[in-house]
Amino acid sequence: MKSRILCAGIVALAMPAQSLAQTATPVVQTDKGKVQGVKQGGVDAFLGIRYAAPPLGERRFKRPEPAATWTGIADATGPGAPCMQLYSASGPNESALTRQIQTIFPTATEAKNDNEDCLFLNVWTPDVTKGKRPVMVWFHGGGYAYGSGNWPAYNGRNLADKGDVVVVTVNHRLNAFGYLNLAQKFGSEFAESGNAGNLDLVRSLEWVRDNIAAFGGDPGNVTIMGESGGGSKVSHLMAMPAAAGLFHKAIVQSGPGVISGKPDEAAAYAASILKQAGVETAEQLRNLRADELVDAVRKATPVGSETGRGPQFQPIADGTIVPRDPFMAGAPAQSRDIPLMIGYNKTEMTMFLASQPWFGRIDEATMTAMAGMTGPGGTAAVEAYRKMYPDYSPTHIASMAMGTRFVRGTFLMADQQAKTAKAPVFVYRLTWETPVGEGMLRSPHTLDIPLMFNNAKESASLVGEGEDAATMAAMMSDAWIAFARTGKPASSLMPEWKPYTPAKRMVMELDVKPRLVDDPEAAIRNLPR
Repeated sequence: MKSRILCAGIVALAMPAQSLAQTATPVVQTDKGKVQGVKQGGVDAFLGIRYAAPPLGERRFKRPEPAATWTGIADATGPGAPCMQLYSASGPNESALTRQIQTIFPTATEAKNDNEDCLFLNVWTPDVTKGKRPVMVWFHGGGYAYGSGNWPAYNGRNLADKGDVVVVTVNHRLNAFGYLNLAQKFGSEFAESGNAGNLDLVRSLEWVRDNIAAFGGDPGNVTIMGESGGGSKVSHLMAMPAAAGLFHKAIVQSGPGVISGKPDEAAAYAASILKQAGVETAEQLRNLRADELVDAVRKATPVGSETGRGPQFQPIADGTIVPRDPFMAGAPAQSRDIPLMIGYNKTEMTMFLASQPWFGRIDEATMTAMAGMTGPGGTAAVEAYRKMYPDYSPTHIASMAMGTRFVRGTFLMADQQAKTAKAPVFVYRLTWETPVGEGMLRSPHTLDIPLMFNNAKESASLVGEGEDAATMAAMMSDAWIAFARTGKPASSLMPEWKPYTPAKRMVMELDVKPRLVDDPEAAIRNLPR
């Protein structure tokens, strides 16, 4: 890590919206050298700490290595670079609402400063000088293609301050840089290339184990959590032998990782990318510019893959790093003692579908026809949701029917874990609806993030500015903090949250008036596969 001497008053990036005094933190000694960050409203923020060596040159596509030691005091006042982005636009595009939401999820913006040298993490702590606090480690969304731990919606300042916890967010290798299966093309030297991005996550947790006590955290009480692709990352870590013992609780939000990619399919995708790049040898691949590799990926990837209709980057069940599909054939034995909280949002797909020309315009007949094209169970899903929500428009019923994978994956993973785990499972369903965009999104994908991070005020672009958003943030951040501290989610703003079991599928419906219900989407959970 390049060392720079810091001056008090440097402005840190990824700040909450309100103006906060900028003064330097105490200097912290890590296992590789000293770091100094910036205070954010009384919380010590250390941004852009290198947790592994730059994955460049001979290290490209390989297992991450520990960072080199440095002298002096390393700059931790601003975040490190995100990985090279493979962002495909989705959501209510080309609109004022899109630009609003981009302020907290700056997906397109990060393509301007992305970099292959991306193995950095951020730490927020109430006080580095003392304490042994629960640690909450966040793995970002964006699938395995784009995103970073630097997004403003993930700012850990408010959560750390409210809960007296240490919050960590992580950048890691994505898309071809983290999940390109080169083993069949180039042999054993690249045996781990198809899972390198997930090995980065393991390395970040090793850094937490070795260093978080110096930031006031307890390495013996670490919760890993993530939304969307981040939820899948958490799911896979629960099944990776290399991650065993590095965390103690897990939270999966709108991203159950039940299955992994298949090595042969991933190798075929890699071969098509290499062909587009004109690469025949490992040496040529090492020398290929990062932007050239991204261009080759785009040329080799059919339109529509971002919606699941073509090859995608993801961890592969290689029999070693990821021994098998994480939760399809049962829960992994290594995580039987890990309390799990898992859930989803009521209308996940509106965030992705609101840009479609038909959104808000279809009638009942069109809705039924669209459902039939989604595969077996589509028509049954429409019928089930029409009974559950008779006042919803055809657009919103169709959107919910297209998002049943979130529902079914969540319940499948919860069932598998609850069948064999010694630790409890807690399931939620976010039903509160955001008022932004005149309510067009209802309860969309990502709505949970600013609420559980207690960043409602800073994320008004998604959650609105009303008292209900503040209530939801207070309740959900309470529950997430309590889970990290004790293994049981709780808040004075909600009823007792009882564990989920296959015999009694208790689900906390998160709304201004939350309620605990038994198997609220049984009709969707039981759809034919």
